[in-house]
Amino acid sequence: MSILYIVPTPIGNMEDITLRARRVLSEVDFVACEDSRVGGKLMLLLGLKKPLYAYHEHNKQRAGEVIAERIAAGEDCALITDAGTPAVSDPGEDLVRLCRSRGIEVVPLPGACAAVTALSASGLPSRRFCFEGFLPEDGLKENLEPLSREKRTMIFYSAPHDLIKTLKTLYDAFGDRNAALCKELTKLNERITQKKLSEHIADCESAESIRGEYVVVVEGYKHRDEDEFWYGMTPEQHVEHYRALGLSDMDAIKQTARDRGVPKGAIYGLIKKG
Repeated sequence: MSILYIVPTPIGNMEDITLRARRVLSEVDFVACEDSRVGGKLMLLLGLKKPLYAYHEHNKQRAGEVIAERIAAGEDCALITDAGTPAVSDPGEDLVRLCRSRGIEVVPLPGACAAVTALSASGLPSRRFCFEGFLPEDGLKENLEPLSREKRTMIFYSAPHDLIKTLKTLYDAFGDRNAALCKELTKLNERITQKKLSEHIADCESAESIRGEYVVVVEGYKHRDEDEFWYGMTPEQHVEHYRALGLSDMDAIKQTARDRGVPKGAIYGLIKKG
């Protein structure tokens, strides 16, 4: 049994291919690629000749079986995508899962990733972040509502024809937050701007045309007491609110403390004094 290699490819600038990625591509028996035309161009630019096997969203079940069987029979395979790291917001995820379920070794290579590249230049907090990828076509409200209180920086992808819709959807869900709009990363027309979502929307609506691929990096939720239902209540009134909902005295105190971000002892002390 041989190996499935996860090989990142440049997201725009061909100089971003790694030495290790080139070596692995030169040594494997075949390459599984999202689009054989794009994969073939990459191999040509690298001066390599390898059999290409198409693996994409529309054939992943059948193609995945073929690839896994070939690896199990002794062939090494490199999985690439059109740009960036395979298996991240990408159908390669299913191939990796299939191979692992059959005991096939999966070896990941580090490399280009649009999400991390955008985050690094966004100017927004990067210690903690979450990656959301492209917005789903269905269930937008259900997907975005929990994120409205997400404190980490959030990263979204958008195609050019969906950009204004994406920005407006994020504005409606999160309000007018700071966001970095990253266009055509690593390419000749790369542009990174940080503004309010409303300003990005205005810029895009006034643009003659919108081209290229985009990453939208949005700042996380910043807690404000005045946004909470209990704003204006005294701690005693806050506790009484939960008592009225059926919570025990101690549970009401615990929940009040959790809401206000203070130790429960502080609330207990105030109630006891009262």
